[in-house]
Amino acid sequence: MKKAHQLDMLHGSLLDKILLFALPMALSMILQQLFNSADVAVVGRFDSPQAMAAVGSNGAAINLMVNLFVGLSVGANVVVAKYIGKNERDKIHDAVHTAIAIALVSGVLLLIWGLSVARPLLTLMNTPSDIIDLAVVYFKIYFFGMPFIMLYNFGSAILRSKGDSNRPLWCLAFGGVVNVILNLIFVIVFKLSVVGVALATVMSNVVSSLMIVYFLIREEAPFTLSFKELAIKKIYAVQILKIGVPAGLQGMLFSISNVTIQTAINSLGSYASAGSAAALNFDFITYYFVGAFTQAAVTFTSQNFSAGNMERCKKVFNLSMLLGLGFTGTACAICAIWRTEILSLYTVNPEVLRYAEVRMLHAVAFLWMCNLYEISGGALRGMGHSSLPTVIILIGCCLLRIVWCYTVFAVYKDFAMLMNVYPVSWLITSITTLGFYFYYRAHS
Repeated sequence: MKKAHQLDMLHGSLLDKILLFALPMALSMILQQLFNSADVAVVGRFDSPQAMAAVGSNGAAINLMVNLFVGLSVGANVVVAKYIGKNERDKIHDAVHTAIAIALVSGVLLLIWGLSVARPLLTLMNTPSDIIDLAVVYFKIYFFGMPFIMLYNFGSAILRSKGDSNRPLWCLAFGGVVNVILNLIFVIVFKLSVVGVALATVMSNVVSSLMIVYFLIREEAPFTLSFKELAIKKIYAVQILKIGVPAGLQGMLFSISNVTIQTAINSLGSYASAGSAAALNFDFITYYFVGAFTQAAVTFTSQNFSAGNMERCKKVFNLSMLLGLGFTGTACAICAIWRTEILSLYTVNPEVLRYAEVRMLHAVAFLWMCNLYEISGGALRGMGHSSLPTVIILIGCCLLRIVWCYTVFAVYKDFAMLMNVYPVSWLITSITTLGFYFYYRAHS
């Protein structure tokens, strides 16, 4: 098998390989968020707080279903990585084509879902009356890009399964530049407001996904993509779903809890929604370091566990955790210390800024804790235990957050108190997931 754009995860030093895998991935996700946050920044600076709130308040609702299907791409990553570890070329080829076929079907299903539920879902979330029409327009236009978003995520998962996290970064970077340029043109020149930033986002997703497809078509065998050979083969689909559905449900459950929190935020008015939306961008940015080192733990563990090297799996976990805590902790500290300067890029409205700073101090500053449960959960998935982390997160994060909204926040109708649910839920989930990880590690 040719080694172009491929890391040898089974032999040699691990520190440099984990960094080579995780950092481009983290950078690609951060770039994606920065480009996506350009939607919020452009309407916040050049339109109105209401337009800013309409765009920003869509995040939790959009992620509600998107995360379920994006989670399936984790399954594709693990399955392809497993066959790489076993050097089974024919199975790699079939798994790749099954994954891309699932991506296309998922994208179409999401498009239909998004157009159907936009207004009822946003109404259910108590979206303020002065922004709901704009929010619905953004939501519907955004979902026209779903087939391309799924293609990008599954295609990137295939490339990352063999250690190539650079080309997904290139695709996002180029698509992101397109997004920013079109945002500015559509909003400042053509005065399209929310419609403009939504169209820019869809177009940038098209660009990124087509680039990923181009790379896969030109990839060396057995990773070469041929649209004539696309088919959902049961044996590979079942394996992808076995790993991906629990991961997707985890993301979806997070989204349900975040929808509940967003509903609570919306009850405080459009300024609270706008401020939360501004700070939420940095919630995502810091979290992407967690996600990158978690993906490294999943991929490296999957290959080495399939090859029967448990000692190397332990080293993967230790290094991924240390690096994740280091990079995420640094990002959280920067966000907390320079919060006013950073948030001023998004808004100059003092009331919006006040809410945004509260979220920075009460949530973003503690996000480094997510490494503790995400990386241990990722290692468990790489070892074949995909359902367990989902159950733990369902209880420790999702259910606790929903209960918090209807109890603590209901009594103390305060934005800061609402934000405190994040570090509390992260702590409980981390302790539980780490305990199970070390138990299974000792008995593997």
